[in-house]
Amino acid sequence: MAKRGLPKYQRQKYLSQKIKEDPFLTDEELAEKFSVSVQTIRLDRMELGIPELRERIKSVAEQSYSKVKSIAGREILGELVDIVLGERGISILETTEDMVFEKTRIVRGHYIFAQANSLAIAVIDAEVALTGVANIKYKVPVYAGEKLIAKAQVIRKRGNKYFVWVKIYVKQKEVFRGKFILVSMEGGMS
Repeated sequence: MAKRGLPKYQRQKYLSQKIKEDPFLTDEELAEKFSVSVQTIRLDRMELGIPELRERIKSVAEQSYSKVKSIAGREILGELVDIVLGERGISILETTEDMVFEKTRIVRGHYIFAQANSLAIAVIDAEVALTGVANIKYKVPVYAGEKLIAKAQVIRKRGNKYFVWVKIYVKQKEVFRGKFILVSMEGGMS
């Protein structure tokens, strides 16, 4: 769709469509898609009144945090960008240098697990929930600066137990997978 040398009005039309489809695209990713400079994308966004990525994420996140029942929004690791209680949720975590092992520069696993676990708890339609079981798999190393996109899906509810799958991606490549059994405390632990 977006080809090299598109007239400005066409590029801006496609840019607007792309951001509506995926509001989490960075200026760099958009520049690559349209074969233009990052500065051109920024100018196009400004002309169209489209805020920068952080503002788009913040706007979507504010709407999502108000829906969470089981934990406080500040307890979720990453930015919660979409949630339908009892069904699914998405969070984004920008990894930083302070999250890595000094020797290997690989992001420590507990940050990745915490993003997945907190999203799994947040997506539960319960006032209080605890992780009962977590079966996890780290598939590919993650490095500082990479953006982790976690997607959680409630696959089953049996009594006071919720079965949630969480997959985390970097640039559409799966880096982590977890199957969680969460227990709603309203029904007592069993």
